[in-house]
Amino acid sequence: MTDASETLHASCVAVEGNGLLTLGPSGAGKSALAIRLITLGAVLVSDDRTRVIATGGRLHASCPNPALQGLVEARGLGILRAPAVESVSLSLVIDLGKPEPDRLPPVRTVTILGIPLTLVLHPQNDHFPDALMLYLRHGRQA
Repeated sequence: MTDASETLHASCVAVEGNGLLTLGPSGAGKSALAIRLITLGAVLVSDDRTRVIATGGRLHASCPNPALQGLVEARGLGILRAPAVESVSLSLVIDLGKPEPDRLPPVRTVTILGIPLTLVLHPQNDHFPDALMLYLRHGRQA
């Protein structure tokens, strides 16, 4: 059986080996969130386009174009260099195109290439990037 893969309109960062895949329409803030998370200690995997591979029951993300690895777009500043890793196993997906209506949301999932991952919708608060870092480092209470 061959590994399945697809390239998504998404950005990805890694936090201590945990990959965060950020989905959303153009202009939703995928790159801006990646930059904020990098300033908090994450490392870049890919900006704007992410290759996702399903192998061994897990999803792994990488930059589909090696020439763009370690580069992130900062609107109004240009293309910036960022600390980067080649690939990461995905642990969490966020969809910036869907607002989170609940104060304490249920656990949600999204299926990519036949593999379910935890899905977080976009809460409208200032501490969101900080909370994501905690989530990726220490998990969520069920």
